[in-house]
Amino acid sequence: MKLDSFLNTTRSELESALQQTFNKAASATLRHAIHYSLLDGGKRLRPALVKAAAQVAGNDTPLWLVPAQALEMIHVYSLIHDDLPAMDNDDLRRGKPTNHKQFNEATAILAGDALQSEAFYLIAREQGLNDAQARAMTLALSSAAGASGMVAGQMIDLESEHQTLTLTQLADLHRLKTGALIKAALQLGAQCNATLDAALFTGLNDYGDAIGLAFQITDDILDVTSSTEVLGKPQGSDLAAEKSTYVSLLGLEGARQQANEQHQRATQALQSLNLTEESVLWQLADYVIQRNH
Repeated sequence: MKLDSFLNTTRSELESALQQTFNKAASATLRHAIHYSLLDGGKRLRPALVKAAAQVAGNDTPLWLVPAQALEMIHVYSLIHDDLPAMDNDDLRRGKPTNHKQFNEATAILAGDALQSEAFYLIAREQGLNDAQARAMTLALSSAAGASGMVAGQMIDLESEHQTLTLTQLADLHRLKTGALIKAALQLGAQCNATLDAALFTGLNDYGDAIGLAFQITDDILDVTSSTEVLGKPQGSDLAAEKSTYVSLLGLEGARQQANEQHQRATQALQSLNLTEESVLWQLADYVIQRNH
């Protein structure tokens, strides 16, 4: 399948499902704030990885939408909170005012809180998952999002401002802050199949680890080579915050080389699973390092 067609179909199915969420929220203001960020498009890379992994694992049903929605809710909650004045203090996200600028700080915090809770509610209530699957998905998502995953990465990122990190420290930071949820997407997709293949799970983990790092290295490159209009967020924000990046440590060409090395690691993992360049996962690895935003 052509990647554009896969991504467009995935995005359409996902956003149709997300549109139904929070419609019964007791507060209209809270619902509007949640939908402002949740239904704001974006690349939807993580849900695409969930769907692709589910298909590779042998489940071609719409069940992927359950963990994909949950994962996207966690991702969006993290973006809302990341943009807050106490964190990155950003005014622009996906080309429009950030949530706290559109509403206010308290509303943005609560919108993020609600998204986090709803993510696990979606998994817990899904009748199409057996108990073992629901437990495995809850463990995968909570581990990737919490104090041993994304949140830890955010904390280390804040503590690392105005400091020069080593390449090892930088890679560890990004494996937590960005890579953990990307890796979780592959795990959640594989868990859509009630019978989990251990070799497949290992291969998808290796692939996810590599493209998670490639994704962040590419972000570092785009932060200095793209524009605010294309990125949909302030260009040069990492430089302004005096953060260590692959570009600041290695230069532009060195960072590109690192991204290509991670891409090679990802494709080697796919080859171990007998997946070829025609597979969606291979095309997604290409997309991660070739995108312009």
